[in-house]
Amino acid sequence: MNRILSLSLLLTPVLLATACARASEEAVSSPATATASAVEATAGATIYRELPLAIVHKTASCGCCGVWADHLKAAGFAVEIRDTDDMHPVKQRLGVPAGKASCHTAEIGGYVVEGHIPASDIKRLLKERPTARGLVLPGMPAGSPGMEMPDGHVQPYTVELVLADGSTQPFAQHGQGG
Repeated sequence: MNRILSLSLLLTPVLLATACARASEEAVSSPATATASAVEATAGATIYRELPLAIVHKTASCGCCGVWADHLKAAGFAVEIRDTDDMHPVKQRLGVPAGKASCHTAEIGGYVVEGHIPASDIKRLLKERPTARGLVLPGMPAGSPGMEMPDGHVQPYTVELVLADGSTQPFAQHGQGG
């Protein structure tokens, strides 16, 4: 029994990553159709009125995106999920720089938030209110919110601030050595 549990804990991040990668590939080749669900709130989570609504655009089949949305809810954000078959127009409309994409894109407080960015970084962005487009975390780093590892390992990664001109600069470091 313990072996089965251990195996399932080890395979969960791999399966989530595979599902997200497959969903991203499907999104590129699918026609654009979007449906919105109601604002979701996690039972027992406190929604902070000073935090803006997080509108999360994702493909319906992506599991790690839902886990990241749950991370936001646990941090006090109200979250609205908008499932779409084609993420490209969303990323383009919100100004996600080429090569900086991930599996989901959010709109929070007038900023774009691309990828598995920790809620603490988003709260810092909202507090500091820099003149910028938002934050990006390309790819799906192991151990980032929504990509947690059973052993707690966090791959080093850098959240980047997207400036008004589309260039980026480091905003926060996470993981070992970060």
